[in-house]
Amino acid sequence: MDAQTLRAQAFKALHEREGAFVIPNPWDAGSAKILASLGFEALATTSAGCAFSQGRSDGALTLDDTLANVQAIVAATNLPVAVDLENGFADDPAECAQSILRAAEAGAVGGSIEDATGREDAPIYCFEHAVARIKAAVAAARSLPFPFVLTARAENYLHGNPDLDDTIRRLQAFAEAGADVLYAPGLRSAEEVLAVVRAVAPKPVNVLMSGGLKLTVEQLSEMGVKRISVGSALALAAYGEFFRAAEEIQQHGTFGFTSRSMPFQKANQLFKG
Repeated sequence: MDAQTLRAQAFKALHEREGAFVIPNPWDAGSAKILASLGFEALATTSAGCAFSQGRSDGALTLDDTLANVQAIVAATNLPVAVDLENGFADDPAECAQSILRAAEAGAVGGSIEDATGREDAPIYCFEHAVARIKAAVAAARSLPFPFVLTARAENYLHGNPDLDDTIRRLQAFAEAGADVLYAPGLRSAEEVLAVVRAVAPKPVNVLMSGGLKLTVEQLSEMGVKRISVGSALALAAYGEFFRAAEEIQQHGTFGFTSRSMPFQKANQLFKG
């Protein structure tokens, strides 16, 4: 059995066992190695974190950029890796399906497709088109020789439309279309999270713990959440500390930040091999 199939089976099993698991979001090979060293069992890419690392804003990456990032992260550890495929980098369902296949070729064993268009004038695909895109992505995932975990995302809350009813309607339709995991980033309260979990049960739900939602792994697990991601939060934490350190040098001429830095030997050891 090849390495990708083993990773795929391990990733699928994480979604089937009791309780919630955290799938943190590295933005490059180095951050992936650090997360693996801490004992996390799977990783998911972050489109924003990857874009920032290349000096670009979120949404500015191409599919090729994204897949190069996936390949680097897959090569850095032996963990299962899921890829943030944004909107599949295409409006057309068939092209979304091709993005799934290309992600698998790059080494991913899971991936997400969202219903956000990337356009300011009409940020969310209409219901029927959104469902058609997920159906095509599911068909592509099922054509693979290993269990590719497909996550379907309803993006209302990230685009100024915190409509729980419409979000649940979309997630239920995505579940019926065959999506393996349902995900509505930006949920604002425990009540909303619980409503989503109940609405799509027994399908696994991914919750984004970033920004305003303040719940623990234990609390989310008790609510029936299966998977917890952090999006760009770890990348922002790293860039925040970098910014504060550089700001200290520029504004005060001091180097106090070095007392908080990871020791060189520890960092060097993490990245060996």
